[in-house]
Amino acid sequence: MVSKDQGIGGGILALCVIVVIGYLVLVILYPKYQLDAVLVLVSIAFIAILAIGAWIGWTMATTPPPKPIEEITTEIEEKKEEQKTEETPPPPTEDSSTAAKKKK
Repeated sequence: MVSKDQGIGGGILALCVIVVIGYLVLVILYPKYQLDAVLVLVSIAFIAILAIGAWIGWTMATTPPPKPIEEITTEIEEKKEEQKTEETPPPPTEDSSTAAKKKK
């Protein structure tokens, strides 16, 4: 069974192979269109590079900054202290009869 991602990947692969074959046929069989084919190919590559750059810029602009290291280390230390206090039992409390005996 092919997953959805594998199906999309196969479709992209097939599309790319078809475009490459079409480009080669156009350049080899129709020499008068060679300059147009190169112009289209370079334009597509240029636009793709700019689109990738725009996507990286959008991602950087919309991603919140990470926490400073000081905050992270403080949180880790606080968690360790909380775990230590949970592990150690509280000291026994004195009830009224024990406190009265100590006073005598």
